[in-house]
Amino acid sequence: MSWYTLLVLAVAVERVTELIVARRNAAWTLARAGVEYGRGHYPVMVALHMGLLVSCLLEPVISYRPFLPVLGWPMLVLVVLAQSLRWWCITTLGPYWNTRVIVVAGASLVSAGPYRLLRHPNYVAVVVEIAALPLVHSAWMTAEMFSLANAILLTVRVRCENAALTRAVPA
Repeated sequence: MSWYTLLVLAVAVERVTELIVARRNAAWTLARAGVEYGRGHYPVMVALHMGLLVSCLLEPVISYRPFLPVLGWPMLVLVVLAQSLRWWCITTLGPYWNTRVIVVAGASLVSAGPYRLLRHPNYVAVVVEIAALPLVHSAWMTAEMFSLANAILLTVRVRCENAALTRAVPA
């Protein structure tokens, strides 16, 4: 379990890094008259992601979940691929990327990188990671519970982003 703990901690460090990048990017966009939307759901999103990491560590211990190589290794590959996709999104959006919904009026939609293929590729990474990270160590209840909660949250989040982009970005 110690290597799994290190994996979850590495994901936590990645999340902190995201928040540092997001804070810098928020300052950049707000300095350019960026407007934030959806403040109400942001604390829920933070709590969901923190809860996921804690639950990933607790369920295998409390419920005596074993590492099952046939499940764990493919899930680890998915976690790595999700992280790669996430950072591809972050680097593609550059200073426009954020964990919050902040848009600059008049800015053009980004259509490079993964945004050539999908409107919200970062959320593909989030969905995959929320399902796969717990399953690396057979924490199926965590995968199920947080995937459901995330689906509900993403319904709100994607609607918020789409509405914000429609108001701010020229057609």
